[in-house]
Amino acid sequence: MEKIEHTTVATNGINMHVASIGKGPVVLFLHGFPELWYSWRHQLLYLSSHGYRCIAPDLRGYGDTDAPPSPASYTAFHIVGDLVALLDQLGIEQVFLVGHDWGAMIAWYFCSFRPDRIKALINLSVPFFPRNPAFDQVEGFRALFGDDYYVCRFQEHGEAEDDFACVDTAGLMKKFFSVGPKPLLMPKGVGVRGLATPDSLPSWLPEEDINYYATKFKQTGFTGALNYYRAMRLNWELTAPWTGSQVKVPVKFIVGDQDLVYNIPGVKDYIGGGGFKKDVPYLQDVVVIKGASHFINQEKADEISAHIYEFINKF
Repeated sequence: MEKIEHTTVATNGINMHVASIGKGPVVLFLHGFPELWYSWRHQLLYLSSHGYRCIAPDLRGYGDTDAPPSPASYTAFHIVGDLVALLDQLGIEQVFLVGHDWGAMIAWYFCSFRPDRIKALINLSVPFFPRNPAFDQVEGFRALFGDDYYVCRFQEHGEAEDDFACVDTAGLMKKFFSVGPKPLLMPKGVGVRGLATPDSLPSWLPEEDINYYATKFKQTGFTGALNYYRAMRLNWELTAPWTGSQVKVPVKFIVGDQDLVYNIPGVKDYIGGGGFKKDVPYLQDVVVIKGASHFINQEKADEISAHIYEFINKF
């Protein structure tokens, strides 16, 4: 881990913290919620030892990267703009892109907006969700799961922040990293206190890793991270021109069968029934890992690293 370099790059009007290691073709890693560059620590070490230059930023709003206060500064266009500017600053023309959770959603947008910068995509957990012209994703989730669904609960500025402040940050990270296949519900007045705290940490998530996340989020708070959810409606409005568009880069998709996203009604059928392949015509491989949950890049680190290497090594 001490071989990983940490730099700050001025990009798209913000200062972005970037972790990097290795030499060779570039792999760009995009983390999710509530995470950091650190979520890719295993993949950075593995792929850099196999001849790749690995780059993992803290995305806008996270960790040691700047966090503009307004949710309107967290659209897909801002985040993808940060990443394009990062590549320009580093003199990189094209990358292999790897995303997980919110990072996977940003990766889909990146491939939609600027496919010329992407050699191939490996996305974890979150498949491509085509834009529904009739209603935005927040309302879609509300219709499926009600007002207590976490995406809906995160919409109101300050509400989730106050809720999170009621529990120890390390305890909060343990709750989030332990989510199972069921919908993540946070009833008003109960909030994150209603989420189970595991009696013991899984072997893939030692206390020192929990403390790394907790220390960073204690410093920054959660508003930047939550602003991604608060920009979802604006994303829907702004991406109207991409309604019906396909993602046309080579793609490998990996998900755990215990992932809460995979278990959203309709998602399994979409992935396995031809809808996914229709929207992502160069989808080359779908891997469903039995027994794996949402934070698959950490839970099944060696397996995911090998899957990434096997796919990008073809190009």
